[in-house]
Amino acid sequence: MADSTPTDSVSVDMDSITPSPKEHIIRTCHGSVSVAVYGDQDKPALITYPDLGLNYVSCFQGLLFCPEAYYLLLHNFCIYHISPPGHELGAAKIDPDYPVLSVDELADQIAEVLNFFGLNAVMCMGVTAGAYILTLFAMKYRQRVLGLILVSPLCKEPSWSEWLYNKVISNLLYFYGTCGVVKELLLKRYFSKEIRGGTQLPESDIVKACRRSLGERQSLNVWRFLEAINRRPDLSEGLRKLHCRSLIFVGDMSPFHSEALHITSKLDRHFSALVEVQACGSMVTEEQPHAMLIPMEYFLMGYGLYRPSRSSVSPRSPLSPSCISPELFSPESMGLKLKPIKTRIAGEM
Repeated sequence: MADSTPTDSVSVDMDSITPSPKEHIIRTCHGSVSVAVYGDQDKPALITYPDLGLNYVSCFQGLLFCPEAYYLLLHNFCIYHISPPGHELGAAKIDPDYPVLSVDELADQIAEVLNFFGLNAVMCMGVTAGAYILTLFAMKYRQRVLGLILVSPLCKEPSWSEWLYNKVISNLLYFYGTCGVVKELLLKRYFSKEIRGGTQLPESDIVKACRRSLGERQSLNVWRFLEAINRRPDLSEGLRKLHCRSLIFVGDMSPFHSEALHITSKLDRHFSALVEVQACGSMVTEEQPHAMLIPMEYFLMGYGLYRPSRSSVSPRSPLSPSCISPELFSPESMGLKLKPIKTRIAGEM
């Protein structure tokens, strides 16, 4: 595997490699869902699902704007960004008479998206609430998931404190829309205190962009997704039955840090790895995307995938469990070697 030193950095012209995403609105048994498709659809599929109040731009843009990660993912995958209902760019308000979907119905929507595109087994990447939906999807449709990359995932039912916190946001969304208080509460969910700023520190550009993005969401659409997540059941007992490989990232300042430790303890350690990212909140994909690169390279090497050199041409890459090297299933590879990895941003090393 190529290392990630500055001499091995990759200069990528994003526009020259892939055109703008192709937006699809897919009708399912549980309403319409938006999917943005990046890359060559003859390649293996990577499905993404964002956190509450976000879409693929506000949740995964930081990762895809990291040149090495972008090159790794687009070399090996066609990316299918699924937005929670009504979270896509320019979404209209969902009809108030339409019932609020359950987390099970949201997971079933993903299966219908795969059917629409003729996809069989896929790789999945989700953030917090999106990670919960994809984990549930993997439990319901085990043959359709090759691997899980989960960022600050949820798996237990809400604690009383989380349930109450979510209820406050829910009521504010319903009666006052995406007001300033709602934005602040959601930003605390996503980011560490350091980049949110304060009296002595300026707010980072990442947080400013996310704040603007939240202002563009239809508040009642966000309310619907929050209501579903706040009624979620505990998945802990079913995690042992998941035998797809799982890579879990969590910021050590994430309010869901303990949740990520819990889900890791429930997964088979031979098939899972935990990466704890220091000085980071929940949304590692935006706050510290570089911390994800080397663990993802190790993880994808287990499927015969790799990050090519700058001069290589991007071929179609096979993705099949039969490509997994047996030694990469060992505890040393997916357990002791990668669990936990402590990372720190370069400026603090």
